[in-house]
Amino acid sequence: MESTGSWAPWLFLGLFIAASLLMIWRLEAMSADGVEGTLLGTLVMPYCSGMGNLIFAFLVGIKGAPGAEVVINSLVNNVTNLLLLIGLPAIFFGLNLLPSGKPKKRKGAPQNPQGIRLSLLLTLTAALFFTGITWALSQDGRIDFNDGLVLIALFLFWQTFHFFEVLKTNARQNRRFSWMLCVNLLLLGAGAYGIYLSTDWLVEWISRVDSGWGRAGKLGWLSGWIMVLPNALLAFYYAWRGKPEVVYTSQVGDGHICIPLCIGICALYQPIKTPPFFQTGVQLLLGATVFHLLMVTLTGRLPRFGGWLLVGAYLLFLYQGLIP
Repeated sequence: MESTGSWAPWLFLGLFIAASLLMIWRLEAMSADGVEGTLLGTLVMPYCSGMGNLIFAFLVGIKGAPGAEVVINSLVNNVTNLLLLIGLPAIFFGLNLLPSGKPKKRKGAPQNPQGIRLSLLLTLTAALFFTGITWALSQDGRIDFNDGLVLIALFLFWQTFHFFEVLKTNARQNRRFSWMLCVNLLLLGAGAYGIYLSTDWLVEWISRVDSGWGRAGKLGWLSGWIMVLPNALLAFYYAWRGKPEVVYTSQVGDGHICIPLCIGICALYQPIKTPPFFQTGVQLLLGATVFHLLMVTLTGRLPRFGGWLLVGAYLLFLYQGLIP
């Protein structure tokens, strides 16, 4: 692939998308193995759709690149998730967590609409706390090794909580994980390796590009947009399938991978000096999370006009971040 010249970036981008599709394909199979609905979106999907961001954080840390690029990558990823990739599905398909009438029976469907809403509120509240704590730790203008340990510990506690929720649900329903779970995990590992190869090459290529977009400060933006592609596929696919709870939790859960986990991992390698754009991005994230909390709490859905508001806010985010 590297020997194809000008085609190489497109081929590696194709590898990234194909590996992501492989992981998403097996997620559907895993949804029947005791990881369902909001738990699927919170516990499994984030590692698949956010694998590129995790690998990017490791590569930046190992190679000694500026840690601020990981912060920008995480902000671009999370803001795109909460604004654009929830707003657009709401405009095209509608995201109604409390459908009227008798709910349809679906394989792997969540237990009830109220349970969906409560689980989603918990996930959104976690995003609010994660972002707020990251903002608080960065008030001295940097995120150091000890701050990174705190952020990683917060994430691991959150994931441990959900892991035991899965075990408790399976024990209550007298269910067991099927043998296919091992096969699915192996295929997910193969997809993760494809993402690693493509991400490593694309990061190097973007760094070498002799243009304004290849220089410092833009690597985080470009990598964030590339790595959000699997999230876009998830959002539109599950919105089309009529599973708004998975649309929500997959996007919010992927945000947990970036903030706090990716930033925490990078901080273990080197102190991160927060970029000037950090404060604006965090404030926008906090505002978007509060907006989603209000919509889910008060109405149990995101109406189309709410989707338009989110997309408009995303355009403002682009203007603030990219226009000097």
